[in-house]
Amino acid sequence: MRFYIIAMQFLTIIPLPFTVRCEKEDLGRSTALFPLAGLTIGAILLGLNWLISPWLVRSLCDALLIVALSLLTGGLHLDGLADVCDGLAARGGRERFLMVMKDSQVGAVGAVGLVLGLLLKWQALVAIPIELKWQALLLFPLLARFGQVLSLTWARHARQDGLGAAFVQGTGGVVLLLAFISAASASALLLGFKGVIALSAVCLLTGAGRLFFQRRLGGLTGDTVGCISELNEIIALIIISAVSQKLF
Repeated sequence: MRFYIIAMQFLTIIPLPFTVRCEKEDLGRSTALFPLAGLTIGAILLGLNWLISPWLVRSLCDALLIVALSLLTGGLHLDGLADVCDGLAARGGRERFLMVMKDSQVGAVGAVGLVLGLLLKWQALVAIPIELKWQALLLFPLLARFGQVLSLTWARHARQDGLGAAFVQGTGGVVLLLAFISAASASALLLGFKGVIALSAVCLLTGAGRLFFQRRLGGLTGDTVGCISELNEIIALIIISAVSQKLF
């Protein structure tokens, strides 16, 4: 229970009436419950959808769900997406990339990346058949949080003083296995074969992103993990939409 609360406190801005003890090594261990935290986020979105969908057209309802997701997470991973886009656009090597990502200001390329990311996420959600929407709302945040665990486990960290380093040091095989069991079980139960395809796509994208950043930067940072998470939300929704059109 303590690790679940730590995961929720890190991944969301939901206020809790109490605090729990959190040592540095607990950050990495809590990632075993990141998929469960993602499922909780999805359940909140599902509840919001139940409240507003009878009153709004589908496209506006789904836009508000994407806004709610961004607010619920405090824009944590969107910030990573913007920072990585700015870093990719900057000229220079590893140190220049890291310096740009550490800058608190969002550049033009980062702003464009944010807009495109949110637009893709919204349109992918709109494209999912209404009969599968509730399953997709539960699943796509879960898959993206599993992708975070996959990207962190046994990874090198580009900085020694960031949150990414703290999380990397606490992860491991057992943590990854628990997270995978949660993600695979939820994928199969909610969407069957379609869910397994979405999980496979998230694994492939996470592996590719992790390989790219470890080659480009020598390791991962919190921003790169956040960027991969945002891309995983997008790809999960796109894959669910695509396979639903063909298989549903």
